[in-house]
Amino acid sequence: MISWDHLFARISAGHLVPYLGPGMTAMALDLQKQSTQRAGQNEEAESTIPASTQELADFFGRHVALPKRARGNPWASAQYIESKRHRQTLDGLMDRAFAMPVAPSPLHFSLAASAPSMIVDTWYDGIMRVALDCVAGKRWGEVQGTPRTGVRDFTWYRAYDAQGDAVDVQDAAEWKTLLYKPHGSVSPAHHYLVADSDYVEVLTELDIQTPIPDIVQQRRTHVGFLFLGCRFDDQMLRSYARQIMKRSAGPHYAILSNVELTRNELRFLDEMQITRLDLPLVGADYVSNLA
Repeated sequence: MISWDHLFARISAGHLVPYLGPGMTAMALDLQKQSTQRAGQNEEAESTIPASTQELADFFGRHVALPKRARGNPWASAQYIESKRHRQTLDGLMDRAFAMPVAPSPLHFSLAASAPSMIVDTWYDGIMRVALDCVAGKRWGEVQGTPRTGVRDFTWYRAYDAQGDAVDVQDAAEWKTLLYKPHGSVSPAHHYLVADSDYVEVLTELDIQTPIPDIVQQRRTHVGFLFLGCRFDDQMLRSYARQIMKRSAGPHYAILSNVELTRNELRFLDEMQITRLDLPLVGADYVSNLA
């Protein structure tokens, strides 16, 4: 039976790459909320950040009157806001949505301390960046996807060092750990791929790998992926995962405990040969990996 010890041994050896979804953010938020409650502090109504695609869609709906066709879909909601209110309004809402600092969970810290060759983080918060900053020294950096709109010189992605300064993507070859944020992030530079138009441009090229940095393509070659806090019930997210995994060695695992998967999710796991593991994201089994 595969355990956390086995997974972390493979991560530390450079054979397994963590692939994080919004469920990791939900876990960190829940732990922070529990800590706040134990301290007897009261939270404000919106002192949180979206921790799922549905919550992001709901956030947009609370701040902009959306047409029925866009409600409940974050990408369509973002597209409507961009087309009717300008890109600056959309980026401002994303900044607001993900402005609240969230303390990394023990699992975030353990992943950072294990010094993997790469961490793929598909959500827009900066939690993993904070964890790396705390325990990984300066031998890491981030490459994040960028949209065409709002970027002076069009490129598919930009690179930032551990201090958050923009650097040449070629510098990433020297990093012990590469944090790859394919959809962008609130930190350090507020780039977001979130509107339908952003993804139309990327998806037209994704199959031939152009939007995926060369360093990511190199580092995935001899590894498998460990999906943490990920669901595959959205076609766009499945497309991204499929293309990021392309030409990787495997084996691949997904920790999916106590969730009922959709038919599309089950089909995706089978297609990509991803083994489902019933392990807790919150627990003591991996805390000992903090060093």
